[in-house]
Amino acid sequence: MSKKAEKKIEKQSYKDTLQQLQVELVKLQSHIIKHNDKILIIFEGRDAGGKDGTIKRIIQHLSPREIRVVALGKPSDRDVSTWYFQRYTSHLPAAQEMVLFNRSWYNRAGVERVMGFCSDEEYHEFIETVSHYEQLLVRSGIKLLKYYLDISKDEQKKRLKDRQLDQLKQWKVSPIDKAAQKHWHAYSEARNIMFARTHHLSAPWTVVRADDKQSARINIIKDLLFRLDYKGKDEALLLPDADIIFNYEESYLHNGMIAP
Repeated sequence: MSKKAEKKIEKQSYKDTLQQLQVELVKLQSHIIKHNDKILIIFEGRDAGGKDGTIKRIIQHLSPREIRVVALGKPSDRDVSTWYFQRYTSHLPAAQEMVLFNRSWYNRAGVERVMGFCSDEEYHEFIETVSHYEQLLVRSGIKLLKYYLDISKDEQKKRLKDRQLDQLKQWKVSPIDKAAQKHWHAYSEARNIMFARTHHLSAPWTVVRADDKQSARINIIKDLLFRLDYKGKDEALLLPDADIIFNYEESYLHNGMIAP
């Protein structure tokens, strides 16, 4: 069989599996509405890690009235003067809602820390309090999932270059993108500290090896469906690949499971 034929079959398999998983997502949303659930899913990761594409596939066939995507821009002067979590708290899910954060309060542990957009005092205050904040959310009845999409330095370089050349993706290009490769190691260090300090029982980090976009999307959807309760779940379909998606452990920083 030619490589071209193999690729075609893999692409069809991806499409078929994605469609099956999107049917499961519709079942999940029906359950959320019926049982007044509140679901919050956080997507973090490197620039060009695949957050937008993953979110797009999750929401594609869901009712827009009960699902929201939150992707906040640069904070206003008023935002800067308020309690850090205040601008995020107003976007939390109500009953019957699923909210997806495309980046979140963890901006403070990543880009703000690396690029100097916050003070040391503000950073340490965040690191000390974020787990308590998340515990309050979970105790209030919000089901919270945190995903970190991890890619290699070479893959990020390729994607950022492709983004600059693709006229349909020009809106994604930003000065932060241009600094991503230059500050790669600083971002790695910030990520590692974030994992160590904010991985807790109420809201653990789930790491996704996302160099292959399609595998990442499929396994994220499988994982979130596996973790959440709903009627009529197709259990056999929802077993994620443990080599692609896994709960954070410190040893993974040293054995190649998480990009250095």
